[in-house]
Amino acid sequence: MADNTNRPVRVEPHRRRYGTDRMKALSDGVFAFAITLLVLDLVVPSGSGRDLVGAVLQLWPHYLAYVVSFATIGAMWLAHTAITDRLDHADSTFMRLNLLPLLFVAFLPFPTGFLAQYVNSEQPERIAILLYGGAVVLLIVALAVVRSYASREGLFTGEADAGDRNLDRRLLIGLVGYLVLIGIGMIFPITGVFGFLALAVFIIVPLRVRRA
Repeated sequence: MADNTNRPVRVEPHRRRYGTDRMKALSDGVFAFAITLLVLDLVVPSGSGRDLVGAVLQLWPHYLAYVVSFATIGAMWLAHTAITDRLDHADSTFMRLNLLPLLFVAFLPFPTGFLAQYVNSEQPERIAILLYGGAVVLLIVALAVVRSYASREGLFTGEADAGDRNLDRRLLIGLVGYLVLIGIGMIFPITGVFGFLALAVFIIVPLRVRRA
């Protein structure tokens, strides 16, 4: 009978556990900063003393883009909060993966300005739709990656519940919805923009309110 007493014992490397307070603070700060940047695109019309109301109304693409992006960032913040509030702890990989959604959130004010500038044009509007929708799709994918990793590595407290399944369903609906709206926006750009707003509101409004 073989003697295994001298065989080296494999020791699993210890993974460092991180608290989540600083990560949450950074994440909330990036979301808040991105929302604040949206306001910078709302400029006071100049040289319009005789028809100030008309000049203000002509800025409707900027107002629309602001509302769309405010709702979109708000929806993504709610999804991110639903993920991070369930964390018991984080590991080094999760801390790095969490930077991905922040990357796309911080980028979103740029396609928002692009959308506001070209929402009433022809071909440039379609490029704006593609740029904006693509950024949101990447943001949703990043959130799904973060959510999947945390679940797989046991970083959450407790077992999965209805709230987790609802979040997964919303992320999936959001991903498919934005991909469909990008396609629609290539043909009917303004429809795609209002579709982005409707989808963000759908994600924001709690399921129990929609059923009431």
